[in-house]
Amino acid sequence: MKRLVNLSPSRPAALLFGLIPLLLVLGLYIGGSNARLAENPNDKLLPSFAQMGAAIDRMALQPSKRTGEYLFWKDTQSSLIRLGLGIGIAALIGLFIGLLTGGLPVVNASLSPLLTVISLVPPLALLPILFIVFGLDELSKVVLIVVGVAPFIARDLQKHTMELPRELLVKAQTLGANSMQILVRVLLPQIMPRLIDAVRLSLGTGWLFLIAAEAIASTDGLGYRIFLVRRYLAMDVIIPYVAWITLLAFLLDYALARLSRALYPWHYKEG
Repeated sequence: MKRLVNLSPSRPAALLFGLIPLLLVLGLYIGGSNARLAENPNDKLLPSFAQMGAAIDRMALQPSKRTGEYLFWKDTQSSLIRLGLGIGIAALIGLFIGLLTGGLPVVNASLSPLLTVISLVPPLALLPILFIVFGLDELSKVVLIVVGVAPFIARDLQKHTMELPRELLVKAQTLGANSMQILVRVLLPQIMPRLIDAVRLSLGTGWLFLIAAEAIASTDGLGYRIFLVRRYLAMDVIIPYVAWITLLAFLLDYALARLSRALYPWHYKEG
């Protein structure tokens, strides 16, 4: 008798098992929406797919009467630029600090306590300070993402660097490598796949900080639009925007995973 812990579904079965919960949620939503709209055709809590389609058609395919822009795509562009800048800068800072603190014990002793303290500060609590220091323009939003994501990436890379086999360092020094060569030619290539994994894990956090910043002080962006229309209970706009954010996050994660496998295939080879 096979135990449940030893059963592995085939690829088609795994796909089916993954679709079942999604279909159940979809069915529950359709049933609830139909029931509410049957009682009150003006109900806004659970809009039908036709209502959401009409809202997206209005936002994405028809120019704004006030600005002439296609608001859906303008919001998407603005949010992705902010997210890309924030995550990119955070990745560079995290890589630099993680490599130095993980590879150089002297730097680790100096910066590791400070890094730990910074990583424990809730970034959203700093949002008013960032707005005061950097203003309400794009810079403050990007800085919030950097402050929220960089410490996580740095600590993750620091831990991974310190866990690398000591034999790598011994062999490099035996061949005459100096400290800089060890950092750049031995440690850096080893932690690059981990950097991409850390960025993938931090994408959700980055979206959180982005939407929070856009909701408070912005004139465009996906988060701004969601919080703007909430006062009108426009769930026909909010739900598609949330679904679009989820799809964008999935596509970014998938693209990073494919990039990592293409650049560092040796990292994924089974031993």
